[in-house]
Amino acid sequence: METLTLRPWSDGDRDLLRIANTPEMTEHLNGVETEQQLIERNERYLRLWRTGEARMFVIQDSAQRALGSIGYWRADWRGEPAFETGWFVVPEAQGRGVASRALGLLIDDAREHRNDRRFLVAFPSITNPGSNGVCRRSGFELAGTFTEEFRGADLTMNEWVLDLSR
Repeated sequence: METLTLRPWSDGDRDLLRIANTPEMTEHLNGVETEQQLIERNERYLRLWRTGEARMFVIQDSAQRALGSIGYWRADWRGEPAFETGWFVVPEAQGRGVASRALGLLIDDAREHRNDRRFLVAFPSITNPGSNGVCRRSGFELAGTFTEEFRGADLTMNEWVLDLSR
């Protein structure tokens, strides 16, 4: 099994966002983003890392090839300070356990930097069996389902939670 590492997001990683901005890759996110939205997302990742509000990473293999992205950011969950996480894996790396292994590395990082935040939450679409499976295999508990506007349309999501204090 290949070794994975998480490398902090850098300004040069915007092309990775473009690779993931296809109809197939955004099927469970209500569609693709505009180029301007990708530029703003890249800038947001960098700004939030600098301010300590988020930790966004590139998932790399042992040859330092970018296989995707994963990160977490400050959020409130049911009235408590939490981290929210999200990820994507490029198509050619899917089906090899990359997301699950990267999430394991991310959970370790979140525990190390959690301060007053007890929970890590994830909200994959109910129609996304891959990401829901990653949550289940990584020890998250299904806490519910909700619908919310995302990218201009309603999106129904599962609400997964992991207690970082355990």
